[in-house]
Amino acid sequence: MLLSCIKKAVPVLAGLWSLGALAGTYDLVIDEQPLEIDGKTKSAMTINGGIPGPTLRFKEGEDVTINVTNNLDVDSSIHWHGLLLPYTQDGVPGISFPGIRPGETFTYRFPIVQAGTYWYHSHSGFQEQEGVYGSIVIEPAKREPYRYDREYVVMLSDWSAETGDQIFSNLKGQSDYYNYSQQTLGSFFGDVSQNGFAATLRDRLDWGSMRMMPTDIADVSGYSFLVNGKSTDDNWTGLFEPGERVRLRFINGSAMTYFDVRIPGLKMTVVQADGNNVQPVGVDEFRIAVAETYDVIVQPKEDRAFSILAESIDRSGFARGTLAPRDGMKLALPELRERPLLTMSDMSMASMGGMDHGSMDHSAMNHAAMGQAQSQTVDHAAMGHAPAQPQAMDHAAIGHAPAQPQAMDHAAIGHSQPQPQAMDHAAMGHGAMAGITDGQNDYAPGSGLTPAAANGGKFLVYGDLKAMSPFADYRAPDREIELRLTGNMERYFWSINGIKFSDAEPVRLTYGERVRIKFVNDTMMMHPMHLHGMWMQLDKGNGRFNPLKHVVNVAPNTTLTVDVPVDALGEWAFHCHLMYHMASGMFRKVIVEPPAAQAAQM
Repeated sequence: MLLSCIKKAVPVLAGLWSLGALAGTYDLVIDEQPLEIDGKTKSAMTINGGIPGPTLRFKEGEDVTINVTNNLDVDSSIHWHGLLLPYTQDGVPGISFPGIRPGETFTYRFPIVQAGTYWYHSHSGFQEQEGVYGSIVIEPAKREPYRYDREYVVMLSDWSAETGDQIFSNLKGQSDYYNYSQQTLGSFFGDVSQNGFAATLRDRLDWGSMRMMPTDIADVSGYSFLVNGKSTDDNWTGLFEPGERVRLRFINGSAMTYFDVRIPGLKMTVVQADGNNVQPVGVDEFRIAVAETYDVIVQPKEDRAFSILAESIDRSGFARGTLAPRDGMKLALPELRERPLLTMSDMSMASMGGMDHGSMDHSAMNHAAMGQAQSQTVDHAAMGHAPAQPQAMDHAAIGHAPAQPQAMDHAAIGHSQPQPQAMDHAAMGHGAMAGITDGQNDYAPGSGLTPAAANGGKFLVYGDLKAMSPFADYRAPDREIELRLTGNMERYFWSINGIKFSDAEPVRLTYGERVRIKFVNDTMMMHPMHLHGMWMQLDKGNGRFNPLKHVVNVAPNTTLTVDVPVDALGEWAFHCHLMYHMASGMFRKVIVEPPAAQAAQM
């Protein structure tokens, strides 16, 4: 009897052992195949045969091995967005590794030192737009501070029947190519009846002098919007039992689209931003910038369907999913809300008398003379430079471990929060309202982009986000770097400090310092700025409870400050995550070097 039990147990134990041996090893294959999405067939790039790629589920503390095979006929790559890892594993061609050549397999190896919701995507050409992206869920080593009964990834994305190369070429040839809401003679007379002839004419002349329109909300329209790779008609559905608490892990994997997210009939409790736990805040709606992640918990108590509505900010469509007690349920889509319009406040034109933004060459601005740091960007659309050769580096030996939050009263030890210095932007030619510091707000006062939740509910702003645990090394920054977000819409190039990647020098940081970065947005567009390999601590007046983020949205005509704990040696990318802004130059290379004393000993 005992021998029989042992014989029966051996295959089971062998199976468990084999699973254990494979734990931490993952295989991804990048390929190309025809796919029909939203009724149109296109040759798409896939990971393991699908869009998006598979959700990778890791556990905090494990070491992962990920084999990525490139079956395309061009180079490819995978970047692990938001993950803290050795820079040689970050996956950015030309900075951290040479890329993955056609027919080759590259093996990534790195420890998992964090938990939360993240994602991965190609950092080569426009492959992310073509379908090379997927989600990451990391289970924490310790119990989470909130309770839920089930969870779903809700990955939002934009999809075009055109290739990324075609879209970029169209934008370079005619920057308003995708502006499908151009003003007309009819709209002119409508504005005359509402505002009077003189005011309407003056408004049109102001916009004409900038070669722009109030409808320039998004660079690219005409997308189909997807939830987990499914169109609104395909209706991705997550099931629930009434009364359950459901965690939704929202990821904006779009190339260019911001979404305003709401679930009519359900209050959402935000519990995590960019993978980091935050003090719970109840909202009716939130805006998710390109590449951000937000985790929310909802509790549907009724036996009915609820629509997950992610409405593009230019109001051109929805990414729609459904929460339902049974498959096959869905609600009719509501009417799209009114398209927002830019205002003169957004454009800093209140006292400028009509600056010609269309023909102004920002690259000619002498920012070096203004004492601003210059840095370098990678132009992924036209890369062509020799890839950097990464040096071997033992991150464990130099203490590259995640900071462990501990309670610390910085006020009691004299670490008051530094206040940004006032700057006279009017004297610099940026207009009376340019560079306005947003305080607890995320949008300039009077902005056409100022959000308002449906039915007057609560709309999440950055000032609502407070970290669940205090940051251990919160202190005054050692120095400040000002980065002006600049560009030329008519010529369609985007830059930092008036300098695009091909002409820029790297930003150099020193390991162990704390650097304040002041983003000053001199453009008409929102920019989701992403730093690889390190956190940005968003400065919203909450001191050591300021949240850590890997992407921060910088609204038009605003200044946003973040503090960077510089704790990762190596070479990193730093860029706007709008794909075509990044491709045209709004990108920097960041080099983190050891302190001089440490370098002398090495």
